[in-house]
Amino acid sequence: MSVSTTAAARTGHRRSPLEIGTLLGVLGVVYGDIGTSPLYAFKAALALFGNVEVTATEVMGILSLIFWSLIVIVTVKYVILVMQADNKGEGGILALMVLAQRVCVSQKTRALLGVVGLAGACLFFGDGVITPAISVLSAVEGLEVAAPHLQTYVLPISTVIIIGLFAMQWRGTGSVGRIFGPVMAVWFLALGVLGALEIARYPGVLASVSPTYAVAICLKYKALAFVVLGAVVLCVTGAEALYADMGHFGAAPIRIAWSGFVLPSLVLNYFGQGALVLSHPEAADNPFFLLGPDWIRLPLVLLATVATVIASQALISGAFSVTRQCVQLGYLPRMTVRHTSSMEEGQIYMPQVNAALLLGVLLLVAAFRSSDSLASAYGIAVTGTFLCTCILATVVFRRQFKWSRVAALTVFGFFFLVDAVFFAANAMKIPEGGWVPLVLGIGIMMLMTSWKKGRDLLLARWRQDSLPLASFLARLPQSRTIRCPGLAVFLTGNPDYVPAALLHNLKHNKVVHERVLFVTVLNVEEPEVSPDRRAELSELGPGIHRVVLRYGFMESPNIPRELEALPAQGVAFDPMQASYFLGREVIVPGMVPKMPLWRLWLFLVLVRNAVPATEFFRIPSDRVVELGVRIAI
Repeated sequence: MSVSTTAAARTGHRRSPLEIGTLLGVLGVVYGDIGTSPLYAFKAALALFGNVEVTATEVMGILSLIFWSLIVIVTVKYVILVMQADNKGEGGILALMVLAQRVCVSQKTRALLGVVGLAGACLFFGDGVITPAISVLSAVEGLEVAAPHLQTYVLPISTVIIIGLFAMQWRGTGSVGRIFGPVMAVWFLALGVLGALEIARYPGVLASVSPTYAVAICLKYKALAFVVLGAVVLCVTGAEALYADMGHFGAAPIRIAWSGFVLPSLVLNYFGQGALVLSHPEAADNPFFLLGPDWIRLPLVLLATVATVIASQALISGAFSVTRQCVQLGYLPRMTVRHTSSMEEGQIYMPQVNAALLLGVLLLVAAFRSSDSLASAYGIAVTGTFLCTCILATVVFRRQFKWSRVAALTVFGFFFLVDAVFFAANAMKIPEGGWVPLVLGIGIMMLMTSWKKGRDLLLARWRQDSLPLASFLARLPQSRTIRCPGLAVFLTGNPDYVPAALLHNLKHNKVVHERVLFVTVLNVEEPEVSPDRRAELSELGPGIHRVVLRYGFMESPNIPRELEALPAQGVAFDPMQASYFLGREVIVPGMVPKMPLWRLWLFLVLVRNAVPATEFFRIPSDRVVELGVRIAI
């Protein structure tokens, strides 16, 4: 699920919807996750019937549920409706959260919507750990069909593939991205052809498009059918990627690729698997790899493995991008962001996130050992994100698109009901493994909220102890303070107050530099800031200027690069003569802590592991002077 891009990248990728290169790019990035669902979704649903003899009622009922899930959730909800709600071209749960908050006046409502958006983002991280594990396992398990004697090697091979996948992340997706689209095009073509050949032998399976078969299986099995819904939802995993990657390709190519190629290929393959099971019930153990002749199975395993690696790559890249969004929105501490492309700023690598994902995926593979077992852990994170998106979209369509209250509640109330049923069905799998993404999501939510609360308390204490900048500037000419040669750059979170580093420098060194720049970095509630709005320069006094730099939540700050543009505005700036003064806070618990001790402990751990401001803002380390200050909260 890749969600990052830059203005330049969007300009380069938003071509004509009919351009082949763009459509191939959509296949490679957007549809990797949902495109590999046929490997396990139908098989997992059939397995829930256990010893029950599988007949046309079960097979065609499952196919009908899959077909209408693809139509209702993916096509109508996401492709037709939710993709209309873009935040200046960007999509995804956090972009939608910002959009919903923007159209709400009530602070209480904005805070509530923030919780909903964060919950969706946290569940996405849980999904990002499970997807590589279940996708790679399900593909490699095809060896059991193609060469049964290799069964014992499934886990070692899967582990090697996963380690290799994460080990190459530092290189970025740019060098391999060109082959993603063609490979996924071959994959979807293979899905469609294999399914169509089997349907030709048993064309009666096409009757499953009627919703009566879905109703029939629900009426016959009742509680068991409800459990089956928890497996059926696996066919729509990756639906959120359609919306999240809208900023990278534009809505039109994603819609055309879905309706013209991806959806037909998926439906044909699912129905082909159903036709195979109806004619050969013993194929229910692994209907996907039993499609087609024997000679194609090993090549199909190899193709499926490559396709699942691509699907996993999309989730990993998406995790990097969502993490950066959380950092920019103030919900996570600064982390290392390495740009892997000189052309597209959206291609990034975050080593801390990569290591955490690798550890989580390997633990899941070792604990569950098969895709069937992992299927019980899959789904609850996906459906939870669906619910969060539905809530936020209701607000956006009601307030921004001016839908009537009845229309908004009726349409999205229906989708919320559908999503809630799927979520409830997956909730029954919590004891069997569904607890995994929930625990991960809750843990990440506690980290985010603890960081946000701690930073708010820190800023409140800082404002309490700080001196208003206007007062300082008014007193400076009469204070007889020595103005020493040089250029000092002070970073400050609030442009209306004197940076603590300046006060400490004045206290200890008794001087103020002849030329001073107060630099404030503001994160705005939009994906990107246009170059003409990036920097705001104002003169505060002789040799003293204030620079406010604005960045969107999809961008990474680069202070020196922006300051090098100051001479064009009449302010001299020599990067080799500038000294950056930063405050290093030493945070300790106060006599009466203003947050629970466990939250304070989490906050202090995050503070100690945060990336230094020099690295995050790309400030040359040899130009930095740090002044420490002790703060109790």
